[in-house]
Amino acid sequence: MDNKHIEQKIVDTLKVNYMPYAMSVIVSRAIPEIDGLKPSHRKLLYTMYKMGLLKGQKTKSANVVGQTMKLNPHGDMAIYETLVRLTTGNMALLHPLVESKGNFGRVYSRDMKFAAPRYTEVKLATVSEELFRDIDKDTVDFADNYDGTMKEPVLLPSTFPNILVNPNQGIAVGMASNICSFNLREICKAAIAYIKYDDIDLMKYLKAPDFSTGGQLILNEQEMRKIYETGRGSFKIRAKYRYDKKNSCVEVYEIPYTTTTEAIIEAVASIIKTGKMKDITDIRDETDLEGLKITIDIKKNSDPDDIMNKLFKLTPLQDSFGCNFNILIGQKPMVLGIREILDYWIQFRMECIRRKSEFDIKKKSETLHLLTGLSKILLDIDKALKIIRNTEQDSQVVPNLMKGFGIDKVQAEFIAEIKLRNLNKEYILRQTADIEKLKNEIEDLKDIVARDARVLEIICSQLEEISRKYGQDRKTEIISEEHIEEVTPDNFIEDYNVRIFLTDQGYIKKIPLISLRSAGEHKLKDDDFIIQEAETRNKAELLLFSNKCVVYKAKIYEFPDSKASQLGDYLINILDLEPGEKIIKMHTTDDFTGYFLFAYESGKMSKVPVSSYATKTNRKKLANAYYAGSPLVDIFFLEEDADFAAFSSIDKVLVFDTSQINPKATRDSQGVWVLKSKKGSTLRKVLPLSEANLNDPEYYRANVPAIGCYLKEEDKEDVQIGLF
Repeated sequence: MDNKHIEQKIVDTLKVNYMPYAMSVIVSRAIPEIDGLKPSHRKLLYTMYKMGLLKGQKTKSANVVGQTMKLNPHGDMAIYETLVRLTTGNMALLHPLVESKGNFGRVYSRDMKFAAPRYTEVKLATVSEELFRDIDKDTVDFADNYDGTMKEPVLLPSTFPNILVNPNQGIAVGMASNICSFNLREICKAAIAYIKYDDIDLMKYLKAPDFSTGGQLILNEQEMRKIYETGRGSFKIRAKYRYDKKNSCVEVYEIPYTTTTEAIIEAVASIIKTGKMKDITDIRDETDLEGLKITIDIKKNSDPDDIMNKLFKLTPLQDSFGCNFNILIGQKPMVLGIREILDYWIQFRMECIRRKSEFDIKKKSETLHLLTGLSKILLDIDKALKIIRNTEQDSQVVPNLMKGFGIDKVQAEFIAEIKLRNLNKEYILRQTADIEKLKNEIEDLKDIVARDARVLEIICSQLEEISRKYGQDRKTEIISEEHIEEVTPDNFIEDYNVRIFLTDQGYIKKIPLISLRSAGEHKLKDDDFIIQEAETRNKAELLLFSNKCVVYKAKIYEFPDSKASQLGDYLINILDLEPGEKIIKMHTTDDFTGYFLFAYESGKMSKVPVSSYATKTNRKKLANAYYAGSPLVDIFFLEEDADFAAFSSIDKVLVFDTSQINPKATRDSQGVWVLKSKKGSTLRKVLPLSEANLNDPEYYRANVPAIGCYLKEEDKEDVQIGLF
């Protein structure tokens, strides 16, 4: 036997074997159509309609599932899961199409399982009447079911845009669909306005999506307009919460539609475990008969809003909904904006109303035809009786009536079937009195079929009626994006009081004030000493000036907490300083207010706003931090203008007020003359007047620039004492 391999191109294999499957999933399984239903929903609802479940009592779900199998050749569980999602009990839809009794789980819970179909009961919700209105009047096409034994509707004649009112999600092959739900009242208003005025601003009528699980929608108007126009885009939804001060806990009572209570609890529990947020002590699910409730225990005196803002950032308590309005239109998948969806829906409804009108015309015309025949025998009932009595054969009754009264076969059959007791004048007059009314009704229906304006009028009045009957207030609150606090990594950093120590040899220590109170002596290297210390907060910024005209910027929380008994962090390594570069001054700030006073050997000084060192881009190193043209004597921070004393190399002293120096925004400004040189003298030292120990400071005061006065003998001793 010849074992030859048959070669086939992969493309051909895919075409033959995979394409039919892919098309079947796209066209008859996963993507909703213009009536807002997927085939599985439609088959189920139509089965319930045929079972008479619009009226009367509920029936066991198992009964509905069994009957649906005549239209949907699926396992009972697959059908039941479809049913579950449509129920009032499950709360997945804004307007549930099935009224239910028993446990159907909850859309917001992953683990809360629905009861078996033998325990639960269902019937069609009253809003479903609008899906089936006039279905028996040829409004939609019917097709054979899978085995050709029954007929089922291809679409349901939904009298409101159910496609936008109830959410739908589907994953096909190579494409998906995700449609959010909108408020019924808003959708009806938008559709009516669109029909009447055509060029409308949708945002005016359709504020934003609305979800059965409530929550808050963060509205970015630009993004929402894009979704309305293109059918694609995403928006954020977040949970709603309240603070129970008495029990020191936050209660979350509405969550985003896209998540579950279990996912939220797991995410928060993991944060508690890893110690990311120390203010949260416990989380538990307290959902009960009154509805959803997740309780988060927090430490007393914690800020609940701050905690929730952080949790919105870290957990599914804030989630995003990705829109993909992919809909089947005439068996073709299309991603449509809301206007286009409304366009197709209006066309579909117009077709339904025309078909219904034509059906009514046909029925009413048939009735009119029969009554016209009846009115003819009214002229002579005796003649009719005589014809029937004198006819020998039964089969000749109809032909003889036709001849006698000049009527057709259908009319004659109708007359022949009238009971003997009804062959009285009163009955016949009563029956034929409707002829004029019928003629007017038929004319009106023909007018509807002929004129678009009449059809659109009917659509609008039906929408108004539905809005009045079934409309409900929004469940999802809209909050504007501007009102949302942006949570950055900084928000997760704890803030507490610290003291910073800078040593001569370039060590820095950040010690929390709490541990400083009980601290012993500072551990320092031999020959090292503390040159500056400052009290600040963990979230403040630190500016470190080096002797090379560079300033290094850091957040204080970037340095680890240290102790007095430790050496601290070595700045040369941390800041990657150049050889011979050394940190000479540090400054801590929260808001970059105040000024720096730079004093140079040349006798010049500059006053530079601290804000000149603030950068939007978070740079770590700024060159040209101060003027390089003359050696730097000292740097001071000025909260406000103050008195200083300047000492020259020949013991001249000048007392001046810094208000005499105009501020310059340029960091490396060379400054203005303060201490004038005499005999080539230079500026040796600058001190705040309070630290200069001068007995008569006013003696040395002058307007800058000035040479100053020689230091008095009595002040020399004081200065000496002050220096050592």
